[in-house]
Amino acid sequence: MLPVPRADLSPNTWDYENNPLVKATGFREYDARWLFGPEINLLGVQALGLGLGTLIHEMGQTRIVVGHDFRSYSLSIKQALTIGLVAAGCEVLDIGLAVSPMAYFAQFDLDAPCVAMVTASHNENGWTGVKMGAQRPLTFGPDEMGRLKEIVLGGKWAQRPGGSVAHIVGVAERYIEDAANRISLKRPLTVVAACGNGTAGAFAPRALARMGVAVVIEMDCDLDWTFPRYNPNPEDSVMLHAMAEAVKIHGADVALGFDGDGDRCGVVDDEGEEIFADKIGLMLARDLSDLHKDATFIVDVKSTGLFATDEVLKKNGARTVYWKTGHSYIKRKTAELGALAGFEKSGHFFFNAPHGRGYDDGLVAAAAILAMLDRNPGKKLSDLKKALPVAFTSLTMSPHCADEEKYGVVDGVVAEYEALAKAGGTILGRKIAEVITVNGVRVALEDGSWVLVRASSNKPEIVVVVESTRSEDDMRALFRDEVKPRLAKRPQVGAYNQQI
Repeated sequence: MLPVPRADLSPNTWDYENNPLVKATGFREYDARWLFGPEINLLGVQALGLGLGTLIHEMGQTRIVVGHDFRSYSLSIKQALTIGLVAAGCEVLDIGLAVSPMAYFAQFDLDAPCVAMVTASHNENGWTGVKMGAQRPLTFGPDEMGRLKEIVLGGKWAQRPGGSVAHIVGVAERYIEDAANRISLKRPLTVVAACGNGTAGAFAPRALARMGVAVVIEMDCDLDWTFPRYNPNPEDSVMLHAMAEAVKIHGADVALGFDGDGDRCGVVDDEGEEIFADKIGLMLARDLSDLHKDATFIVDVKSTGLFATDEVLKKNGARTVYWKTGHSYIKRKTAELGALAGFEKSGHFFFNAPHGRGYDDGLVAAAAILAMLDRNPGKKLSDLKKALPVAFTSLTMSPHCADEEKYGVVDGVVAEYEALAKAGGTILGRKIAEVITVNGVRVALEDGSWVLVRASSNKPEIVVVVESTRSEDDMRALFRDEVKPRLAKRPQVGAYNQQI
């Protein structure tokens, strides 16, 4: 019997080789992520598999798809997870190297209710994790993650006979075909496919070509788990700047960037200008609401305030609901309300029928963007962007803050802003119109500008976004003179990953 996991083990010791290491902080709000080595070892991953298998048995399921992303250690982690799942009596369907949406697709393709995708997503090398679900197309939320944490850390798993593992071939080809069949381009387009040497490089170029893209410019599509140029994260400025340079060199119509596990899509237009995913979401909402009147869209609290005021959406009878940031939250809310689509500023796009199956998929998002261009043959992507109302939105900025401290820090900031609003205070001379606390705090000002502070759901960080309806300088001032000094008063808050 596998021992109960411990949190006090150090690598290169006898105990580390003979006991599961699982740090409690790895159980996030809707998935699991650890630094492999100091926070979880292979026996700890096996314990996670036992716990997950026990949980899905509690939910009346046994059949589960597993896959892994392209990291030097992901295959061994998946194998350890599989040992635990089999010991718990699960029927494991191993689809091999995959992007996360390919694993979600396999749930439908192979008629398997459950999924466990080994991936660190866009996190830097050294991280690992698992995205899990037991009710397609949804992934776990806080309730399921809380129960999984309880089972694993308490060693409350149940070993059962009858477990098995089968290695499934052909899913990748069917996944590519399914994504490609969502569009048949008539307009000749040149598209940069940027993959940051991550897993999506094995799938995105082929899928785009099958969609009818006239010229696919492959950019860092060779698989290389050292990520030699930059981390595959299309929300980071380094990757976006590289995409912009490629657009200018090749005269491309658009650059589409995919993150490490292929469930997100970042966009740079024909002028080499990055378009944050919430603005792309607004462009898609305008386009789709013209095809589907009275549609509902879900957006996360990091997204532009333009969704609430856009005249095109109003004319088409569209309704927008702002919800908690996080792929699992937006996915669940999109399903719950029967929304046509959900958009998250980090680049997760969720499309329900007829445009998708409800899960986040970078290739399905790419197809939707290309279809939008196809329906506007006389317009470039930059033209569609310029047709939007003006708003100046910052990069997503993330100062370091320990997992054990980040929620307390954000709670303090929430309390400060609530008190400021109650006292009739102002921010840079503007009255506070609304304080939204569904996920951290989003403070909306009387002119439509806003600031957001929330705790990251999957990293030891705080997340900051600001938007101004006035100017880029005002956007910078909202960060420099309002949010940054407010956080700087707190010693728990460290260095930023990037700043405006």
